[in-house]
Amino acid sequence: MLVTLGFRRAAVPRLARRDMCGAAARRTTASGLVAVAGGGASFHDYDAAITACVERRALKQGRQVHAHMVTARYRPPVYLATRLVIMYARCGALDDARNVLDGMPERNVVSWTAMISGYSQSSRHAEALELFTRMLRAGCKPNEFTFATVLTSCSGPQSIHQVKQVHSLVAKTNFESHMFVGSSLLDMYAKAGNIQEARRVFDMLPERDTVSCTAIISGYAQLGLDDEALDLFRQLYSAGMQCNYVTFTTLLTSLSGLASLDYGKQVHGLILRKELPFFVVLQNSLIDMYSKCGKLLYSRRVFDHMPQRSTISWNAMLMGYGRHGIGHEVVQLFRTMTEEVKPDSVTLLAVLSGCSHGGLVDEGLDIFDLIVKEQNAVLSIGHYGCVIDLLGRSGRLQKALDLIQDMPFEPTPAIWGSLLGACRVHVNVSVGEVVAQKLLDMEPGNAGNYVILSNIYAAAGMWKDVFRVRNLMLEKTVTKEPGQSWIILDKVIHTFRSSDRFHPRKKDIDAKIKEIYVDIKAAGFVPNLSCVLHDVDDEQKERMLLGHSEKLAVTFGLMNTPPGLTIRVMKNLRICVDCHNFAKFVSKIYGREISLRDKNRFHLLTDGACTCGDYW
Repeated sequence: MLVTLGFRRAAVPRLARRDMCGAAARRTTASGLVAVAGGGASFHDYDAAITACVERRALKQGRQVHAHMVTARYRPPVYLATRLVIMYARCGALDDARNVLDGMPERNVVSWTAMISGYSQSSRHAEALELFTRMLRAGCKPNEFTFATVLTSCSGPQSIHQVKQVHSLVAKTNFESHMFVGSSLLDMYAKAGNIQEARRVFDMLPERDTVSCTAIISGYAQLGLDDEALDLFRQLYSAGMQCNYVTFTTLLTSLSGLASLDYGKQVHGLILRKELPFFVVLQNSLIDMYSKCGKLLYSRRVFDHMPQRSTISWNAMLMGYGRHGIGHEVVQLFRTMTEEVKPDSVTLLAVLSGCSHGGLVDEGLDIFDLIVKEQNAVLSIGHYGCVIDLLGRSGRLQKALDLIQDMPFEPTPAIWGSLLGACRVHVNVSVGEVVAQKLLDMEPGNAGNYVILSNIYAAAGMWKDVFRVRNLMLEKTVTKEPGQSWIILDKVIHTFRSSDRFHPRKKDIDAKIKEIYVDIKAAGFVPNLSCVLHDVDDEQKERMLLGHSEKLAVTFGLMNTPPGLTIRVMKNLRICVDCHNFAKFVSKIYGREISLRDKNRFHLLTDGACTCGDYW
């Protein structure tokens, strides 16, 4: 007699296969149907049924198989009990899996590892580590799969200590050089911020596969060590490393950070030559890379040729337009997106940010109200930050201040900083002083806040207050983070620091920048001396402003690129007002397009105008 246990009999002949014990077992057909013998069910019957449930993630039928074992008083051997643990874990029924494990009179390393893996994959990391400890106390020796699994559960504030403890056990049991374990070790060290130890583990591996190579490159990329990630990729690729879509996705992240268009094009070409299958995540990385390198046309080509797009694809394109201040494209693309996919909270953030950067104040506020009312979007502090930025751009500073005080989040320095920047643009001293005091209390060591407050006072002609802010900086020994800018020419990264004295062409650059200064002054350029907080005479202030890193990089680009080619400069900090004006005049006098990416956005300067509309 046959008992179906919730599965229908297959309509096609069963295909025989060998299970891991070497015996024939029944398997599911295309519809996932299996039957086990009733009262006389054997080991192989149960194994076939459980395997079918694992493959189909059929929890209901899996429980029926388990119940049949119990009612038939069948005591499963370690192998079958372990298969039950795996079945429950795969189906997400971790409590049932744990009950089976705890009821096993005998367990092997596979049993323990299956349960640890279930906890780990469900982000129940504390339980995974607790069970691993219990396994060790029970005298069961872990294998390479156990170590690789438990390492992924080392997370949170104590992750580095947990990784080190597991690492010591790995070393004692001679698994350190094993491919799986080594890859997991270096990945967890990198995620914990210890890239030096991750590199040491990587260098010790006797063999390296695509996973381990990708993990170490990803480690550098996640920590913002983009130069190192690129250099390592070149070394490994030259040594014969095989790349997959994850490797290229990771590399594109680093190229986005470097804004290296030439290398980005090369990697894109390599991806095309390798004829990789379509992966949405890889195409999304290409969109992001091109937009951060200032080539929105290329980003849009990738986007338009995607056979399928995720919400992340749309968001990446929206952020690209917003980063460049092309607000009307943000709004148009958003309307098209709502016809195809459902926007998420990141979409709203990208649209609001794009409207702010593009100067579309009313459109941004209307979209915010519409989405909040109609789509019940879950709002974060980032959304409020964009609305505050929109209000600040439109000059409604008191309303922005009221929103900060009424919003259901504790305002961050970034929120206050956005409003302080708006106060600088609109020369609002009263609100600016309130906001600056909040920032000075929260970040007493952030020189940027003192600089902007000083700029507000200077624009209002309040010179006594300018000197008071400067003295306050001296008293608190506040030092400004060193600014640095870079430009990539012929695949060589040229980095400039303020008042750079070490560039091999320093004399040529100094001579050229003085020549430029004469030309733009004749065209009406007036240096913004409020950007210098040192108590020196005006002539000295002008000399200090000429040494700003972005001016040096723009000048070097002007010297070494042919007419008609865009000068692309990146900066680690927010561009100052004087350097922004300098670049505008250079673009007009010399007829050059300048793309300047600072920490917040892109500034595309053409014929004396910038896409930011002088608001950033």
